[in-house]
Formats: sequence, C-alpha cells, structure tokens
Amino acid sequence: MCDTMVALGHTTWNGEVLFAKNSDRQPNEPHLLIHIPRKRYRPGSRVRCTFIEIDQVEETYEIFLLKPSWIWGCEMGGNEFGLNIGNEAVFTRERYGEPALTGMDMVRLALERCKTSDEALEYIIFLLQCYGQGGNCGYERKFTYHNSFLIADKDKAWVLETAGRYWAAERVRGVRSISNCLSIGRKFDRAHPELVSHAIEKGWCRSEEDFDFARCYSAPLFTYFSGARTRRATAQSRLEENLGGIDVHLMIDILRSHHPTVEGSQFRRASLKSVCMHAGAPIGDHTTGSYVVSLGSSCTYWVTGSSTPCLSIFKPLWLNTKEGIPFAEEETDRALDFWRKREFLHRMVIADQLRDLPGYMAECRRLEESWLGMVDSLDGGPEGAAERKRIMDLAWEQEEEIITRTLKENKDNPPRWRGNLYHRHYWRRQTEQLETDDGRCWRAGSPGS
Repeated sequence: MCDTMVALGHTTWNGEVLFAKNSDRQPNEPHLLIHIPRKRYRPGSRVRCTFIEIDQVEETYEIFLLKPSWIWGCEMGGNEFGLNIGNEAVFTRERYGEPALTGMDMVRLALERCKTSDEALEYIIFLLQCYGQGGNCGYERKFTYHNSFLIADKDKAWVLETAGRYWAAERVRGVRSISNCLSIGRKFDRAHPELVSHAIEKGWCRSEEDFDFARCYSAPLFTYFSGARTRRATAQSRLEENLGGIDVHLMIDILRSHHPTVEGSQFRRASLKSVCMHAGAPIGDHTTGSYVVSLGSSCTYWVTGSSTPCLSIFKPLWLNTKEGIPFAEEETDRALDFWRKREFLHRMVIADQLRDLPGYMAECRRLEESWLGMVDSLDGGPEGAAERKRIMDLAWEQEEEIITRTLKENKDNPPRWRGNLYHRHYWRRQTEQLETDDGRCWRAGSPGS
C-alpha cells in the first residue's frame, strides 16, 4: 500500500514542481536509501532485475533509490535530470502473471535510462509490452499485484495505470494523487489500443461510450479493503485546497496525516485509511519510508530513511553534493543498520518505552523546521553547493545524535504494550522477528552504534 502526490509549478508557492511519496510495505521490510552514480557497460551486457534478466544499455544515469532491501528496483526515486517516479500496487480483474518485471524494476529502469517524464512514460509502456509484469513482491508473505505510476520532471507529470498488459495514461494538469486503486476514469490522454474493446469483450461495459477504466478494470473487493480511495481523496483534497500555496511543509504534513478515527491513537490502533499507515490489523501494511522532492534548479530531497513519517524526521539531501549521499549499492549492510536503528526506536514507541514521547517529538520538529528554514534561504544556483553540503551534513548528524541519545536514555525502560489484544500480539511478534532478521540482535540495550 502506498500514496504518491505531485503538484505542478503553477500550483506551488515557489513555482517548482513538488513530488512526494509514502512507501507502505510489510513492517519488518527494510527500506533503504541508495545512491548509484552514472555507469558504463560493455555492449551486449545483461542486467539481472528482481526475477528476470534483460538487455543492459551502454550507460545508465545517476540515480537515488528508496527501495525495499531485497528488491532490485525501487518504490520511488529520482535521477540527475530531476525525473522522479513513484510506484503503486493496484488490484485488477486481469490475471496476475508469472515472474517478470516488477513495477519497482520498471521504476529503476526508467530512472536509469530516461531524462524526462515523456521518455519515462514511453519506456515503462515499452517494458510492460516487451517483458510483462509479475512476481511476488511480498517480504514475509506472498503479495502480487499490478502497478500504477506517477511520473514527474521539472515541467510535466503523467499518471500511468496498468491492468496486466493493458494500460491508460493521463497527463497531470495541476495536482494529482494516486494510491492503491485505479483512478483514471472516462477521460485519459493515451491508452492501450485494445483497452476498450477488451473490456467490452469481457462484459465489463456495453460500449465505448459506457467505458470507464477504473470501473471496468478494478477488482472491487481488494480495492475496497485497501482503503486506497479514502487515502487518495485525503491527499487530493488537501492539495486542491491549497492551490498556489503548496510547499514542502504541506507535502510532509499530508504524508504524516492519519484518518480521524485513529488520530492521536495511531501507536495503538491500525488504519488502512491513513496516509501515514500504521500496521496492527489482519489486513494492511506500514509506512516504511517517505520522501518529498522539490524539482528546482537544484533538486532538494527531504527523506526520512525510516518508517512512520509521523515519528520520523525529514532530512535534506542533494544528488549533486557528491559526498554524503547515505549509501552506495555496495553498502547494503550499512543501509540496513541505518534503517533498523530507527525502526528499533519506533518499536520502543509502540511498546510505550519512551519516558517523554511528546518532548522527543517536539525536539524533532524543531530540528526539522530549522533545516527547512535554512534550505528556504539558500541560493538555488551551483554556487550554493558548499552551503547545501554543510546543511545536509548538519541535518544528518543532528538526526543521528537525537536517535542515538533517545535510544540510550530509554533502553532500560520496561515495555508496556498498548492497544487491543490483537494489536499487542501483532507487534510483539513483529519485533521478535525483526530481532532475528539476518542474525542481527536488536534487543533492548543493543540498538546499534
């Protein structure tokens, strides 16, 4: 489960395109921050994706990936040209295929090989038709689905939604959110040539005039129980209410938002209808990573590097600051340790082990606001690279300090599990499993360096 948003420049306060996404996955699935520079390959090379090999290109672009630890591709990310793409699971009436490319593989391939949203749209459609989509994308349990994409560059954005080999694409005119549901209806800009005729043949609509992509191709039961329509409506309405004044602060606030039925009790209740998704119910995932990017002359990323955005701290990051990007692809162990350390703090909050959670949250927000203020005052040109590097280093150091200090101060506090019986059992079991993942010990008192 996920939510992705975009606001084009004429709707934002500073004229820059804003793009944002929460990645909702199984709670113990590490979500890694990976930076990969430009690379060249020998002609005829092949690349191994999550399940299949495909032809490699001679050069791939510099990319920043936010990805599940075991997947070759990524849930979301950007490249050196400012192209950003987010991927969503959608549930359709079309048959789920054998292992092929995952939607996350398609995101990474497009980021590596495309410069603009137009190019990425064409390329993902090509990949879909050439290789197909399919394969298990679940970490601890099998989970298969089809995919939708929000694709944006500094000038334009597209929504691409798929059902098996069929697809429809809509150009974004202002603001747009997508979630775990097909959302393109009667109006679209491009589509698979057999999209309508296939739906008529299946009996999903009577005629071309009767055709609605989301209504015809959606799997109603799975889509309903995903809570996706509620989450998409929440994000869409917040964006539309703030046209002309949308900024990074608003995007972060939307990513942190909870359904009214759980606001204030999100650490002891689960809800599929919250954009900031909290696990703890028989159905549902958890937000394992989040980011916002402002696509200006120097693209500014705001990333958590951790689960639970309402608890996490968004930190600034720039691709063109060559040193300081969190982790190379060869540094998976460090990237895993970074995420798990912050996840240990989240589990302490679930177990009510922090003596002063409101005080911790207030300090985190003060730090975050100070970095946002520093970035707002920056000169966006290349001459500001040194100052961007200074701010980025400061932010990541300060976040590391508060995480380490909070873990140390509260490590000996006994757990006091909250919530209903199922919620308490669920999180005890999840934490026990996390402690044994890859042989790492994350018991109280050993949260890492």
